[in-house]
Amino acid sequence: MAPSAQPRLGLVVGKRYAPLSVSRAALKRVAREAFRLRRAELPAGDYVFRLHARIPSCSLTELKRQARQEIDAHLARAMKANRPG
Repeated sequence: MAPSAQPRLGLVVGKRYAPLSVSRAALKRVAREAFRLRRAELPAGDYVFRLHARIPSCSLTELKRQARQEIDAHLARAMKANRPG
């Protein structure tokens, strides 16, 4: 498949690392919103967010805050890597 002309998002949030469906849904919503807000600034391509470890035992609010910080950092790194110079 040829690379897309615009940024696209893929999400992999499995039960293995986020056993509660509420947590999985919240993580997906946070990722989609963060991506939507930065989409115009991102270079064209496919971006896949995937959990690599079990989520911490904390409130849903705290989980969303932590996820947003991490996702924003990853997106900022992708934008920085594509800047000329």
